[in-house]
Amino acid sequence: MAIPKITSYPLPRWEQTRREEGVKPRVNWVIDPPRAALLIHDMQDYFLSFYDSDAPLVRGMIAHIEALRAQCRALRLPIFYTAQPTRQSPAARALLTDMWGPGLTDKAPEAARIVSDLTPAPEEIVLTKWRYSAFAKTDLKKHLEATGRDQLILCGVYASIGCLATTLDAFMMDVKSFLIADATADFSLADHEMALRYVESRCGRVLNTAEACEFLGQ
Repeated sequence: MAIPKITSYPLPRWEQTRREEGVKPRVNWVIDPPRAALLIHDMQDYFLSFYDSDAPLVRGMIAHIEALRAQCRALRLPIFYTAQPTRQSPAARALLTDMWGPGLTDKAPEAARIVSDLTPAPEEIVLTKWRYSAFAKTDLKKHLEATGRDQLILCGVYASIGCLATTLDAFMMDVKSFLIADATADFSLADHEMALRYVESRCGRVLNTAEACEFLGQ
């Protein structure tokens, strides 16, 4: 089964949802810039092609990721990207084929590019992505350890799949994750909010872009 066409929806206003539902974060973690790194998750042309053309959801998400990245660059935080390759053998893709079809395997190389608004700088690291979690079959944990980082600011697509899996893996590796609610997107608002609720109640802290930038500005 291939990824379905995605209809745009409003980006979550997570701080408002918290107030309306009377929910408080389970942890009071704060972003500490000397300990933090930014991960821009799967922001490839292929994955964004399933959204409506020029969708407000995607424009808003990218604008928020740009704001986060600009502040992280100014502070010289490590910045990582994940990207699935277009060449994946059946053995390498494995169970992903059963769940999602061939993926990028039959696509032109351009499909694997990080979207043009978020083109990585030469010193920023693009990790080849093989599974839902950005930690699976990559050197992400080694990069974090080498730079003395134990916090991960996470944004991108899709919130309820790779972003959630990465956040859960980070928790089990004693890395504090901050999932940015309005700098991520998903298949639907219900899927998106499910991921936010799971992370906030089980394995991380959910912030919006303004909250994250405030921590980074301190």
